Amino acid sequence: MANHLQNETSPYLLQHAENPVDWYPWGEEAFRRAKEEDKPVFLSIGYSTCHWCHVMAGESFQDAETARLLNRWFISIKVDREERPDLDSVYMAACQAFTGSGGWPASLFLTPGKEPFYAGTYFPKRSRGGMVGFQELLELIHEKWERDRPALLDNARKAVALLKRQEQAAGKAEPGLLETAVREYKHSFDREHGGFGGAPKFPSPHNLLFLLAYYRRRGDRECLEMAEKTLVQMYRGGLFDHIGGGFCRYSTDARFLAPHFEKMLYDNALLVLACCEAYEITRKEVYLLAARRTADYVLGEMTADAGGFYSAQDADCQGEEGKYYLFTPEEIIRVLGREQGERFNRHFDITAAGNFEGKSIPNLLGSDPLDRAFDEALKRLYAYRRERYDLHLDDKHLTAWNGLMIAALCRLYRASGRQEYLEAAKKADRFLWEHLWDGESLYVSFRAGRRGAKGFLDDYAAGVFTQLALYGATLEGKYLAQGEMLCQKAVSKFWDKEKGGFSLYGEEQEALFLRPKETYDGAMPSGNSLMAWNLVRLGQLTGEEGITRLAERQLDFLATEAERYPAGFAMFLLALLDNTDPPPKATVVLADRRKRQELPLALPAEAVVTLREPGQEYPLKEGRTTFYVCRGRQCLPPSNRWPE
Repeated sequence: MANHLQNETSPYLLQHAENPVDWYPWGEEAFRRAKEEDKPVFLSIGYSTCHWCHVMAGESFQDAETARLLNRWFISIKVDREERPDLDSVYMAACQAFTGSGGWPASLFLTPGKEPFYAGTYFPKRSRGGMVGFQELLELIHEKWERDRPALLDNARKAVALLKRQEQAAGKAEPGLLETAVREYKHSFDREHGGFGGAPKFPSPHNLLFLLAYYRRRGDRECLEMAEKTLVQMYRGGLFDHIGGGFCRYSTDARFLAPHFEKMLYDNALLVLACCEAYEITRKEVYLLAARRTADYVLGEMTADAGGFYSAQDADCQGEEGKYYLFTPEEIIRVLGREQGERFNRHFDITAAGNFEGKSIPNLLGSDPLDRAFDEALKRLYAYRRERYDLHLDDKHLTAWNGLMIAALCRLYRASGRQEYLEAAKKADRFLWEHLWDGESLYVSFRAGRRGAKGFLDDYAAGVFTQLALYGATLEGKYLAQGEMLCQKAVSKFWDKEKGGFSLYGEEQEALFLRPKETYDGAMPSGNSLMAWNLVRLGQLTGEEGITRLAERQLDFLATEAERYPAGFAMFLLALLDNTDPPPKATVVLADRRKRQELPLALPAEAVVTLREPGQEYPLKEGRTTFYVCRGRQCLPPSNRWPE
């Protein structure tokens, strides 16, 4: 039977368009019907590559008996969290308030006025292992709605009141937060396996970016060692796809051996950035290899012909998590032949016993990650794997995630000198301006010729970040101008003039019961943290006092949020570090403007660079390109090359 999702473009919603559940997309039609029929709303939030979303769908949403209960007693709404981050943020906060934790699928029950009164995540169809069954829960909530509704409404009022608690007044961004955060990272660091804390371990590359920058500025070698250990372990483990390239979303174990197999665009973008930073500092080939193999995977499997990047690949294949990525020794030998197959199996830990549910995840935890003897074998296995099974691709284009990938390709161009990465970045940038910008506003997503919702803070923050990366890779003024324009848009749409900080959504967007200011840097940097970095960098590039004052206010706002646990705010810490201990600043006077394109490859990626025409203030030295460089509070004599 068809429901109300048939005409949506979200791959996640379309996965549910043939369910017997009478799903609606989020919108007034569903809530109007809830009010008219005096029914509560069941809200299910997930995304198309989510393993537990698939499990709950198979057990409950494709089940006729469960659908009958939902259709009889509730109005059911499906939301793609990636297309509506505002709804995901607000209702995930409610889920955490009710349960103390969160995750996807998020399963909430709302009043027809959109206020939550009960929440959870995955529910099995029937009760087991201490978990209430979904059918039983539907019956309990229906009975409560009919017989004791005031208690449910009181729950809703209390939840909303809790979530609307007053913000703290902004404090002062003190440099001591940096030292506190470093101590916290050192305390939680896993010295045996890399990463921070125990399993599950997320890559959180922005943590590594901060530690690498802290090493650059403060010389704390332990910060470099923590970042290096983590990057190498992630690359050697099964978290990295050694057959096809790219990193999976997180590791289910402490060693980074067994991943949760979905691949997200944003993880891979941020890990390319971290690998390139580690390569620039250490010049160790493993980091450039990891960055290039990751970028090549994205360009090969996650890129549309028009240049935009897709969102994610699924963890599940034919209903089994990880099946696409697993091998047996016999299978490898069939593809490669016995002699080479046996050597490959030894090198990549493919064994009869297996390391994941009886089969093997290829990994290099016991082998040299720089051994390139199996490159041709990897190509053959990659081709074989592509033919063996199909893997679901979420082919929507998300502005924020595309922006991060463009920035990563710019950084990889500067690390590798390979022009194809810059060209791919520029092509993707043109795609964004053509399909996700209408001349006035950014949009969240684009798929099947249609734009999604108007952009939120994260879209603008990533958009500014993108333009600054393109400027750094090309020194073309148009990118800096576009970054300034998007920054002004973000300030006008989302900035709280009274209390500071940026709201997730603006006045022109749907008003929810909560207007959050997301600050914590989870799997991705928050929009507020990224805006802090953007404002600091723009202030350093332009010298505009208004931007610099706004950067200071944003740092003060975030410092208050970060005070309890600074290590959870890595992108903010990076902005604070850049503001406290600025990166080198260079004014470059070109003797031949045709040489501008080569210049970024000769400069440290962290440097703040502006170009000037030769003149009285900045003359050429000996008629050649001249660098006027300042480090910290000290300016160096003019030089014809970047000073060591």
